[in-house]
Amino acid sequence: MNISNKTFIVTGGGNGLGRELVLNLLKRGNNVIAFDINEFALQETNKLAGDLKSRFSPVTVDITNKDLIDDLVDKTIATFGQIDGIINNAGVIQPFTTLENTDYATIKKVFDINFFGTLYMIKAFLPHLLTRPEAWIVDVSSMGGFLPVPGQAIYGASKAAVKILTESLASELDGTNVHVTTVFPGAIATDIKANSGLGKDAGVNASDCDEIPKGLLSPATAADIIIKATEHKKVRSYVGNDAKLMFRWYRAFPNWASKIIGKKVKENHKL
Repeated sequence: MNISNKTFIVTGGGNGLGRELVLNLLKRGNNVIAFDINEFALQETNKLAGDLKSRFSPVTVDITNKDLIDDLVDKTIATFGQIDGIINNAGVIQPFTTLENTDYATIKKVFDINFFGTLYMIKAFLPHLLTRPEAWIVDVSSMGGFLPVPGQAIYGASKAAVKILTESLASELDGTNVHVTTVFPGAIATDIKANSGLGKDAGVNASDCDEIPKGLLSPATAADIIIKATEHKKVRSYVGNDAKLMFRWYRAFPNWASKIIGKKVKENHKL
């Protein structure tokens, strides 16, 4: 089925993949409410919505604030009259460093945004989604959620938590009107490093350039894959050839795949 004439919430809708998810949904004839902590970024998404901005509502909010999310539920539903789906895209990475050298403030920040932000959104909006004729929950995990990456232990643990949370939720909601999808993106040309407070990315934001760096998927292409997976009610979506390949390798040869990834990461980041 084609998703249209629905209302979606997209977290992290101010930049990169989240912005492209917003624009993709708008072009398909949906209403979109974007949650993001960065007001300026949301304003830019609003500009890019162009003639479709009447169906777009930007909301500056910190998704790690449970009480704030709970208080926003009724107001958010009232914006367009209903919510038919949420895409939990907001996320940050950690500095490439060993667990020994990762401070507790970083650990808390990564889990608060990646895991608890996702959890708060689901808990807040699930009761309403269950009242809709058909609804969707889409959670963005990561290759790091199923494949161990040295220097990203906390990020990987948070995304693994998202994976198990979402897959368990899919099992619990099987047979209901709510369809649940876990997304595992590979390498995408976004500003996630900068947006995580770690300085400028080595790559560039594909939304702002004509050429995508080799080996990276454009945010627009990744968004289209995710929306199509949502339309087809897939339980899991591996976004990009690297994500698909690494899943197969890790499933078949976990020790070998871990060593290959570990060696490459340690060489590149001098761990």
